[in-house]
Amino acid sequence: MLKEIPKDSAGKILKRELKGHGRLRDVTWGDNSGIMNTCVECAMGICSYSFEEFVEKVRAFHGFEAPGVIIGGYMVDLAYRYLPPNGAYDALCETPKCLPDAIQLLTPCSIGNGWLVVINTGRYALILYDKVTGEGVRVFVDTAKVDGWPEIRDWYFRTKPKKEKKIEDLLHEIREAGSAICSVQAVRVSGRFLGKKHRGAFAVCPVCRESYPAEDGPLCLGCKDGDICVVVSPLVAGRQ
Repeated sequence: MLKEIPKDSAGKILKRELKGHGRLRDVTWGDNSGIMNTCVECAMGICSYSFEEFVEKVRAFHGFEAPGVIIGGYMVDLAYRYLPPNGAYDALCETPKCLPDAIQLLTPCSIGNGWLVVINTGRYALILYDKVTGEGVRVFVDTAKVDGWPEIRDWYFRTKPKKEKKIEDLLHEIREAGSAICSVQAVRVSGRFLGKKHRGAFAVCPVCRESYPAEDGPLCLGCKDGDICVVVSPLVAGRQ
C-alpha cells in the first residue's frame, strides 16, 4: 500500500527544501483498481514554489500561464509525496499536451536527457518510477473529482466556448482545488522502460546523406515516411 511521506522527506527527493505546502488530511484506498483518495486540508504550494511563483515559471517556460501545466505542477507535487526519499526516478507522461512541461520544470527528467518519455494514451496522467525496479506512482486527473469544480470541469471537457472563459476564474479554482482533483495509483512500469538506453550504430541515408540510427532500416525515417519539409535553397552559415 502506498503511504504518504512527510513533506521534508519529499524535499530530499528534489534536493531542496519544500516550503509553503498544505498537508493531506487523510489517505484511504479507493476500489480494487488501486486508486487512492486524497483530502486536501488547505491550499497547497507546488513543490518548492508558491502558486504565484510557479505561475511565473510556467509563463516564462511555456509562453503563457497554461492551466494544464499548473495542474501538472500539483500532480508532480502529489507524486513526490508517495515516493521514497533519495530515489532516482524516471517519468512517463501519457499526453504530449502541457503536462510534459510541468514534469520538466519540477523534476530532473526531460525529453532531452531521456528520463522523460511521452506515451500518448490521451489521458492526463503521469508516472514517476524507480529507474531500477520500475515501481512508482501514477497520478491522474480524476473525472469524478473534477465535477466539484465547475471552471476546471468546463476547461477539462471543453464544454464552454473559449470566449466565455475567464482565465482568472479558472486559475483561482485551480489554486483552490490543488491536487484534490487527482488520484494516485501504485504501479510498476513495463520492462521496456527500464535499463539504460544505449545508442546503436549510425548510418548515412543514401537519399538525404544525413546520419540516422541504422536500426531504422535502409533509409532514415524522414526519407522513408516522407520529408517533413521542402528545401527551398541551401544557405551558407554566417551569411545574411
